[in-house]
Amino acid sequence: MFGRRRSEEKLLAAPTVGDMGRVYAIGDVHGRYDLFTQMLRLISEDLEECESSEFQIIFLGDLIDRGNQSKHVVELALQISKATDKVRFIRGNHEEVLLRSIEGDTKATDFFCKIGGRETLLSYGLSQEALDSWPPIDIIEWMRAHIPDEHIAFINNFADIILIEDYIFVHAGIRPNVAIEKQSRGDLHWIRDLFLDYEGPHPGLVIHGHSICEDVDEQPNRIGIDTGAYRSGRLTAIVLEGTERRYLTASSDKQLSDLDSDFDMVARFEAHAAG
Repeated sequence: MFGRRRSEEKLLAAPTVGDMGRVYAIGDVHGRYDLFTQMLRLISEDLEECESSEFQIIFLGDLIDRGNQSKHVVELALQISKATDKVRFIRGNHEEVLLRSIEGDTKATDFFCKIGGRETLLSYGLSQEALDSWPPIDIIEWMRAHIPDEHIAFINNFADIILIEDYIFVHAGIRPNVAIEKQSRGDLHWIRDLFLDYEGPHPGLVIHGHSICEDVDEQPNRIGIDTGAYRSGRLTAIVLEGTERRYLTASSDKQLSDLDSDFDMVARFEAHAAG
């Protein structure tokens, strides 16, 4: 699909998103509804200053877990996805484990609760007492009865990888020296050191989350934008337009005025999509 020579050229040249207008990619939200809605507001305001009506917004996975409002994040993301196809979602390892749990994998359910799924289940209404005492099989049955089928179907349709011109958007990363079409789902969702430590060229500049960094991690072959929203109070987005790039930050330290119900985000992005 991509030869080594072309990959080296891309590492040296300024990558571009071509004629896609503005492309926004957002790092791991992890149930921080406050930062999620603030970031949507920042993007909406940024789009109001954009001459082109072309845009794409990509969430890099892990909308859920660790933060305490995963249900609200998923519901608003779902409603926006119904309003426009210009907002896209990538599946992270936390979404993967949720789906494996719903399918009946008790080991995955136990693991899910250990990596932040407890907060997700609390947001959907499971009691702390049940969380502390129920075996995984009972939690699975509760999940099937109380997490809306529409939410599960929505998450199940998240992409594993998105390619736009010279950019590769993925949750965790890619395995070096493996063609894009041969990348495993496990690597796309979970890879860490093998990808992070690799300094050679990839088939494109990789934009990823998954591995928390104090600030944006810009490398010649990749850019990591997971700034640990659930614990740092900072959610980061990269903004790409042509060969230019910049960043937006939603922060718990910021106070935005004139905030109404979900900022009317569904209507806002429907209007942006219509141009």
